[in-house]
Amino acid sequence: MVVLDASIVNVALPDMARSLGLGQTGLSWVMNAYTLAFGGLLLLGARAGDLLGRRRVFLAGMSVFVAASFAGGLASTGELLIAARAVQGLGAALAAPAVLAMLTISTPEGRERTRALGLFTAVSIGGAAIGLVAGGMLTQWVSWRWVMFVNVPIGLAVIVMAALVLPETPRHRGRVDVAGAITSTLGMTALVYGFVHAADAGWSDTVTLASFTAALVLLATFVLVERVAAAPITPLSLFADRTRSAAYLGRMFLVAGMMGMFFFMTQLLQTEIGYGPLKAGLAFLPVTVGVLISSQVAARRLVEAIGPRATMVLGSLVSASSVFWLSHTSSAPAYWTIGVPLFLMGLGNGTVFVPITGAALQGVEPRHAGAAAGLVNVAQQVSSTLGLAVLVTVFSAASRHVAAAGPAGRDAAEQAQHVFVSAADTALLVAAGFILLTALVASTMHRDGKRSIGV
Repeated sequence: MVVLDASIVNVALPDMARSLGLGQTGLSWVMNAYTLAFGGLLLLGARAGDLLGRRRVFLAGMSVFVAASFAGGLASTGELLIAARAVQGLGAALAAPAVLAMLTISTPEGRERTRALGLFTAVSIGGAAIGLVAGGMLTQWVSWRWVMFVNVPIGLAVIVMAALVLPETPRHRGRVDVAGAITSTLGMTALVYGFVHAADAGWSDTVTLASFTAALVLLATFVLVERVAAAPITPLSLFADRTRSAAYLGRMFLVAGMMGMFFFMTQLLQTEIGYGPLKAGLAFLPVTVGVLISSQVAARRLVEAIGPRATMVLGSLVSASSVFWLSHTSSAPAYWTIGVPLFLMGLGNGTVFVPITGAALQGVEPRHAGAAAGLVNVAQQVSSTLGLAVLVTVFSAASRHVAAAGPAGRDAAEQAQHVFVSAADTALLVAAGFILLTALVASTMHRDGKRSIGV
């Protein structure tokens, strides 16, 4: 549910824009409000699970998530929708770390955990693509509001089943690092706001510069707080292992490119190529199929055959190539030119996510399982937010450049279409570069990859 909700609104964005009067920047905040709150508060949610019991915190998070989803479906303005999305992110931040932490401590390192992480990857990454299909169905058949309402019955069912089935984990004594949670969340918010504001106002604007300055101060303060805190939400010792740190960084680049692709391709398919919401959602099914296939193959065979490091590099190269291909398809709307690279992207991402998740959790003590699992989710959500903010900035800069250099003689509608397509292709090209950086980071991991991530 929490992964799906990061993508389900993508297909509904054009309808949201028309209904609530949102522009490109406002639409990016519909996405970013969720991922910012999710990523910024994940570490606090992970620590709360360690201290209070993961089942209890999971149930609390799901309850908040369901209530915010209902409020978002009723939103009458863009501001109310964005606020509801932020509260959804808070609920997700409480619920998500408990899932991966319970999975980690319930399976031993080695073959069993690798297979479990393969299933986890298929569900979580596949959920992002399924969200696009579900969003298209709901938007076209009912209303964009149902991309929010749909969480209510599903969430209530999850709460009931979790209360009946999930065991409670032991509670630990300690303090909640409120200062760390506040400085990290505000710092990331300021950083993302700086990028998004720069897209409209420019890099030399006073507010842009103030946002980046505030982000630098707050994030530096966060590091200082974590160094002296008795119970930090982010134990800095987790970054002492080179392979683990590289896994966090590589995941950030990979997700930044993937979510950027979803954001721009859903709009290209609907506003330029002429797909309806349902057809646009169904167009992304090859991603789901590719993820389901590759996550199981990577978990069971590929990692054991060539090692985790080579598996991550190979998957990243396939994924980066597929997004590069997509950046050249907007002028050739035959579906195979879209479906084939989307399938390849699913194959590539599913191949990477199993070993990169294992690398991020290698050798973690049980008492830090929540924090380590939280960092995996933080890397995913923060990179989604930052990546989208950077790509929106790239899109805006490319739009201005193309508009200024555009040939005379086009009518206004034709010129607007040309500007949007050219700028979106540029943003997709940068997204491919992000994923290529994952391959570079993965290549620096420990050479004895099988030993280093416990496969």
